[in-house]
Amino acid sequence: MRRAVVAGVTCLLVGGVGYAAADVVDLAPGILTYDGASVDPPTPTGSASASPTWAALPSPTALGVSADPAASAAAAALPTTAGLTKAIGALGKDPWLGPSVGISVRDGLTGKELYAVQPGVARAPASTLKVLSTLAVTQHVDLDARMTTKVVTGDTPSQIVLVAGGDTLLGLGASNPSGVEGHAGIATLADQVAQSLTDRSTGAVTLRIDATYAAGPRYPTTWKKEDIAAGFTQSVSMLDLVSQRAGGGRSAPPVPETGVAGALAKALTARGHATTVLPLAGHGKAAPAAATELGAVESATYGEHLETALIHSDNALTENLVRQAMVAAGQSPAAPLAPAQFVVKSLADAGVPTAGLKLLDVSGLSPGQTVTATALSDVLTLATSGKLPELRRAIATLPVAGLSGSLSDRYRSKQTKAVAGIPRAKTGTLKGISSLAGTTVDADGRLLTFVVLADRVPPSSGTLGARAALDRFVTALTLCGCH
Repeated sequence: MRRAVVAGVTCLLVGGVGYAAADVVDLAPGILTYDGASVDPPTPTGSASASPTWAALPSPTALGVSADPAASAAAAALPTTAGLTKAIGALGKDPWLGPSVGISVRDGLTGKELYAVQPGVARAPASTLKVLSTLAVTQHVDLDARMTTKVVTGDTPSQIVLVAGGDTLLGLGASNPSGVEGHAGIATLADQVAQSLTDRSTGAVTLRIDATYAAGPRYPTTWKKEDIAAGFTQSVSMLDLVSQRAGGGRSAPPVPETGVAGALAKALTARGHATTVLPLAGHGKAAPAAATELGAVESATYGEHLETALIHSDNALTENLVRQAMVAAGQSPAAPLAPAQFVVKSLADAGVPTAGLKLLDVSGLSPGQTVTATALSDVLTLATSGKLPELRRAIATLPVAGLSGSLSDRYRSKQTKAVAGIPRAKTGTLKGISSLAGTTVDADGRLLTFVVLADRVPPSSGTLGARAALDRFVTALTLCGCH
């Protein structure tokens, strides 16, 4: 009964959308900022002989929720600080998390802080930083708009130009209107372009690339080369194929636009128009202002791309979306730190405190970054309180405990499975850093937000130990009837 009640309240309060499907296909597995089900982090050396003692979970007794799921969430009892301290205080000090832990638990409706441990201290966020970037994207991009990849006439009658429009989830086949990956397909684009060339009595053509839209550095300068080579991320582009993206230990091409152009050229040649691809220097040059469109395909919505970035903790896709948000706001993403500065400015404009923030990228992969639990908590409550509806819509797509994305393989132990399907959270994992930031509904039906940042995780804990401790914390918070 309790599960049905909480699930109903969650859908009612956190965006009115259903939970994501459980059979998510991971785009960018890895152990840095992506905690996907397909790849388990290696067991830390020495962990078996130096394991901290687990902090005990409270017994999930007296849940007894009998409220109507449609009842107003405002009528649900508000947890008290004393009650929360008793339920989660020891778990926040779990030795698996180490000595540096920042915590903020708030009422999701009012934003009132109910329990906190040094929330204003700046700590490394790992991929929970993406929550801050989500605010910037949602405040400057229409989540229902789509990206257009097109081909236009070039500088000569026998030249055509492939124009990047931001879509890095292009498929090789026909466009798939029901999907996000491959929503726009190269085969469909080639069909249109080939017909236009035939109509214009054009035979063989040369193809050049215009990748000037939202152009910036291929990689944030603070990303580690070994992380890129290991396939934990890829170059930040505005044109790419799903089949080229990094993942499963496979690195991605440094200039993905050339792979897209090659695929299109092959498809056009097969359709009777021999196509030669011109080399790409930098991001190329803009297509002629008076060019005629020969074919175009549209992506899934920006909202769906943002959901993909959050579900799979996709670093390059997050960077891509922030750069597009900058263009929409009339700003250039060309300078190395411009996207990070844009996110900080967007937070300040929304009233989020920026003290302690040191952003070097907008995805959380770079070492040396810091945020506060307060800033993350403010962003979450701007969403759950309904003050920023588009942000609320995006936060509602965060991974679901035990079901989707970077939480799909978590909340399955005897200690945590009772809350599977209830908490939603953005994960964050780097060496020595583990974090969670998201929403849950407690046993009384009250919507809560939570942030836990641990940036000095002991080597003996490792990723798995710290992750389990975070999950026990969120489980206790969700099971708590702390009024």
